[in-house]
Amino acid sequence: MNLTQKRAAQLLKKFPRRRVLVVGDLMLDRYVYGSVSRISPEAPVPVVKVERETSMPGGASNVACNVRALGGKAAVAGLLGKDAAGVELRWLLADAQVDVECALMFPGAGTIVKERIIAERQQVVRVDFDRAAAGSPRQSEKFRALLAVELGRADGVVIEDYGKGAVTQEVVDLVLETAAQRHVPVGLDPKEGHDLDVKGITVATPNRKEAFGIAGLIDPGAKENPLADKALAKAGEILMAKWGAVNLAITLGPQGMYLLTRGKAPRHAPTRAREVFDVSGAGDTVIAAGVTALAAGADFLEAMELANVAAGVVVGKLGTASCTPEEVLQHMKAPRK
Repeated sequence: MNLTQKRAAQLLKKFPRRRVLVVGDLMLDRYVYGSVSRISPEAPVPVVKVERETSMPGGASNVACNVRALGGKAAVAGLLGKDAAGVELRWLLADAQVDVECALMFPGAGTIVKERIIAERQQVVRVDFDRAAAGSPRQSEKFRALLAVELGRADGVVIEDYGKGAVTQEVVDLVLETAAQRHVPVGLDPKEGHDLDVKGITVATPNRKEAFGIAGLIDPGAKENPLADKALAKAGEILMAKWGAVNLAITLGPQGMYLLTRGKAPRHAPTRAREVFDVSGAGDTVIAAGVTALAAGADFLEAMELANVAAGVVVGKLGTASCTPEEVLQHMKAPRK
């Protein structure tokens, strides 16, 4: 690992002076926790006795919360239904000190909710309430006007695309044009099957499955050494050309990250996880930490190594999670198992 604890601390100290705008599909994550002591007489499924419930921001909202947890300033831009879930999500974001001025609510659509039933620390089932928030032309125009204002205040931008309607080509064009004029980094967390022209993106962070799917390749399976994985290298080359990306970070789960920079040889960043409980939200942590680090003056390798450490902290927690600067530095100090 090239990133030292001293350099990581220097970058993290700059985070509170950087504002990152997260543009994308805003979601509410609900968790229902309980215990299982019997099987239902109606069907061969467990009966979960509910003990407690909680809600937290998900999707693009979780990326913004990750930025805040790491010390950066955060704002979201997206679409919500004018419903109880939308009100709850806006309140949760505001309570986390995330700017919600560009989280536009309108009638006729439901806020996206993902509800997870968890028993004995295991997820039993997930229930999705998923009505895409596609606004009218007038509402879309209002959203882009608000977005333009937020882009003028941002030091970095994340495009968090779940294919639910918030991220359109018009939105992407506005983000990239404004970011290029202001010389701020833009990160893309892409969605397979939602093809957009994002040429000029600073960094994209697909996982392995997304990378092969978007590249139109069949994944033959991971090699022990990612740098010797010819199929992975081919997928990376295709995506770099397709997106016109300056950098690409393909997340590989327990294998860490495969890193590409225009004009340089591929690099590999091994995983920094020590114990894995839940990978939910790890990708959100990677792009949140990576783009905030770039906005703070890190080079691409430093940003991705810092993001790798942050993701290693998050997968050691249950549920959609984030981490603090103190946890990042402590994780770097602790000996690897």
